[in-house]
Amino acid sequence: MKLLAFAASSSKKSINKQLVTYAAKQVAGAEVELLDLNDYELPLFSVDKEAELGKPALALAFLDKIAASDAILISFAEHNGSYSAAYKNLFDWCSRANGKVFQGKPMVMLSTSPGARGGASVLAAATGSAPFFGGQLKASLSVPTFHENFDVEKQELKNEELKAKLVTALASLT
Repeated sequence: MKLLAFAASSSKKSINKQLVTYAAKQVAGAEVELLDLNDYELPLFSVDKEAELGKPALALAFLDKIAASDAILISFAEHNGSYSAAYKNLFDWCSRANGKVFQGKPMVMLSTSPGARGGASVLAAATGSAPFFGGQLKASLSVPTFHENFDVEKQELKNEELKAKLVTALASLT
């Protein structure tokens, strides 16, 4: 299985990137491609920019990565209860080129934050909208209080209950 994984964040120290990297390694036998949204930075989307630029090569390249995958794993950063600007902007550009951004791929969506809700608001938005954009949502998991539940030195979940839930969620991809 070709697994496409990324954090919906542009932070170089993203806790969501740490989580998605760890999670991707738990999918036995998967060929993992881990993307960095910083490699897909685009001008702020608007219909005026779209008229000027057309469909940017970086958005089309991102869509090609999705097309070439068998499954998708995303961990969402929550900014003020919603998507990070980096993710939302890339998603907007991609959706104009292909309204079914996720192209029928099975997916698991994650989120984490330093707080007790673990990015639950953005995860709810993402899971609620995925089917409209061609995603086959198989499972989702919010990891609360990241620094209490994730060992940053070992780069792994240390909370056994969350680890078991993650394993179950990831098993739904195969």
